[in-house]
Amino acid sequence: MKKNTFKWGAMLMGGMLLLNACSSDFLEVKPKGTDLESNYYRNQQEAFNGLVAIYDVVGWQGGGYVTKVGTLNSASDDHYAGGGGPSDVTDYQVVSNFTLTPAVGPQDDLWRKGFSGIFRANTLLQKLPSVPMDESLKNRYAAEARFLRAYFYFDLVRFFKNVPLFTTPISTSEMYDVLQATPTEIYAQIEKDLTESVAVLPATIPVGTEGGRATQAAAHALLGKVYLQQEKFTQAAQELALVNGTPGGTSTYGNKLVANFADLWKTSSKFNSESIFEISYTNTSAGDWGCVACTEGNVLNIMVGPRGYRALKSNAPDYVSGWSFLVVTADLFNAIRNDPRSTATVANLDSLEKNGIATYEKGYMNTGYFLGKLAARQSDRPTGAGAPELNYPQNMYEIRLADTYLLEAEALVRGGGDLVRAAALINAVRDRAYKDDKHRVTATLDNIIRERRLELAGEGHRFFDLVRWGRAATVLQAKGFVTGKHEILPIPLLELENTKLEQSKEWGGTR
Repeated sequence: MKKNTFKWGAMLMGGMLLLNACSSDFLEVKPKGTDLESNYYRNQQEAFNGLVAIYDVVGWQGGGYVTKVGTLNSASDDHYAGGGGPSDVTDYQVVSNFTLTPAVGPQDDLWRKGFSGIFRANTLLQKLPSVPMDESLKNRYAAEARFLRAYFYFDLVRFFKNVPLFTTPISTSEMYDVLQATPTEIYAQIEKDLTESVAVLPATIPVGTEGGRATQAAAHALLGKVYLQQEKFTQAAQELALVNGTPGGTSTYGNKLVANFADLWKTSSKFNSESIFEISYTNTSAGDWGCVACTEGNVLNIMVGPRGYRALKSNAPDYVSGWSFLVVTADLFNAIRNDPRSTATVANLDSLEKNGIATYEKGYMNTGYFLGKLAARQSDRPTGAGAPELNYPQNMYEIRLADTYLLEAEALVRGGGDLVRAAALINAVRDRAYKDDKHRVTATLDNIIRERRLELAGEGHRFFDLVRWGRAATVLQAKGFVTGKHEILPIPLLELENTKLEQSKEWGGTR
């Protein structure tokens, strides 16, 4: 699988051009070809297209295969890279065993994604004041652009720590003289963007026509996560409480835990009551092998399925034969096997094969356990144009209510807050899982850590959680994790050539 490279010039072009439309459901506009930024933003429709271009980056699948969730799962103790062999999607392999280098790893795609989104947001924010259109709608577009800029920067600062700070577009003559900001400066800008956007964003949206767009709940939730990452526990708890409301009830913004955990992973469950910020995928983009990265289908669906899957009995699950990436570790399976969420989370091919129900091909680092949450199903198999493998329509949760419940509980416990509320938040998640109140626990950090692993397995949270808790060194040591190095990714080697960017000290640099 060919690796894409990326330079500042290409990144700048990503901000100056409106490319293909976003995969979010609300985005019906599909610009054809490219439109030069200098000739664009003449009216409301073109401003909307510019907003489309920013949202497009949220669901990007770099190089066709490297994604944020795929990278973070590979790096965690819950998954191995898997696939067909030790060189299958090398970027996942090297982050899974922590042999990545500044030249080889997923950092190129993740850097590209983040800054492409930021440059597009900056371009729209610069152009919007001059666009003749309704002022309230203009303000909403600006608020969404700021939210998305904050979203991209939060990922970048956690992945790389030392990144440039852009709040306006830059010219080609300036891009090679760019310097990095401090993490403190990046976080301050993130907080500013979210604080300014939250009052303007809509409280709720009609999901049938606008599903996937930012809301006040999404901004509060993201700001709560940003505060928690910086150990600003009181502020984090306050922001997350605005999203969560009464544990187990319906929040001010209409969010509520879905009654059945397994329903979260059904394709028909898009934009449900638990969803706060969601990436939308579709089976209508006709994505094909000529440009895998261009598809708007969810590529992870085919990647995580069991390789060579074959049903032997009528009661076999309707999995599609996939590529066996992100196999579930025995450690995660042993942690979740007696939990009610196990069957929806893990596809246990080991058990199916032993019982003569199904068989499969043993891929690289096979454990017999696969990520059932995302494994493609025959019932969802695309029938339209394009390659079926590239057009599965399952959405991905960036933020959902169970996540924010547990984050608020963490902020309360670590910040010396209301432990009664913290326990109620944890146990609302457990009550949903167990369908009773007999499995409740007290509000301790260890209980929160255990609950986040079981509830959010395979959703890309575990690695950042371990780093935030200071437990990555212990938990990931067996995979090759080195303390003081692997908490972040290296600045991509190509970004250091002929620029003033400096490699992070963790990776042998001076920054």
